Amino acid sequence: MEGGQTTPMRPAPREADAGLVQALRGGDEAAFADLVTRLTPAMLAVAAGQVPSRAVAEEVVQETWLAVLTGLDRFEGRSSLRTWVFAILLNVARSRGARESRTIPFSSAFPPEDVGPTVDPARFRGPDQEWSGHWASPPRGWDLPESALLSSEVRVLLRAALDALPPRQRAVVHLRDVQGLEAGEVCALLGLESGNQRVLLHRGRARLRQVLEDYVLEDRVDEARG
Repeated sequence: MEGGQTTPMRPAPREADAGLVQALRGGDEAAFADLVTRLTPAMLAVAAGQVPSRAVAEEVVQETWLAVLTGLDRFEGRSSLRTWVFAILLNVARSRGARESRTIPFSSAFPPEDVGPTVDPARFRGPDQEWSGHWASPPRGWDLPESALLSSEVRVLLRAALDALPPRQRAVVHLRDVQGLEAGEVCALLGLESGNQRVLLHRGRARLRQVLEDYVLEDRVDEARG
């Protein structure tokens, strides 16, 4: 995360897809295991927005990987491999959700967590105060070195915070900032309007930034006490 923004952890560029697809078609188990490791967390996040439980989302992901393996010969490279995988995932998830008869379309109403304020209103000056609407408690800066931001402790913290986001925010942040998909790809995959995609991404990033801000503040308080 840099300057309060999450730093995308980009997978291999699209031009590497041809080599990867060739390896997968040739039965390269290591290449497949690496792909599964990179994509599965985001796949679970996306599937969770379509089906009623985590357990069902895990089944959807497993079914998707089977479909990927059996359908590799039909991959024509019109999109990136990851986009193709997520398209299969959404088809499987929506079909499974329909069978469960409990699914809510991804592009339908926001859950309650998504319509509240992005930032705690208490951090702004009230209407009876001078400079109403301005920061009363502005975002705190941090000067942690990159090595600290990439430490296992911080990565675990951010991963937990990402997993705790509301399903729609979690899916968008996963696809944009973890998988590196472009906004248009995410909108097409999830059936979102561009404005909704931006709002979900902004809210998700804001929550992650708050977690990191709180962590840095707590760390500095501990140092001062020590």
